[in-house]
Amino acid sequence: MTSATTATLDPTTAQALAELFRALADPTRLRLIAHLLAAGEATVGQLARQVGLSESAVSHQLRGLRQMRLVRTRRAGRHVWYALDDDHVAALYRMGLDHVRHG
Repeated sequence: MTSATTATLDPTTAQALAELFRALADPTRLRLIAHLLAAGEATVGQLARQVGLSESAVSHQLRGLRQMRLVRTRRAGRHVWYALDDDHVAALYRMGLDHVRHG
């Protein structure tokens, strides 16, 4: 089921897609995405405890995920809450996980 729009890929779109997969190609970022998928939203401190990294390291990873529009933020007082940006991110994660677990 290939249409003309999916059969060809212009260079700009190909680059953007490669950058998306590059962003997802890091185990720490995938663990952060998994936790956000399960929790709905979390602070840097909560994520740092969950994945066993420093808050600085988690902040660095979240910055990249935010730049790629994979996560979004919500400010509540002094706290910043992170969540998956939309259902596409969850779907990409779940499909990749299903593919890996399938064998």
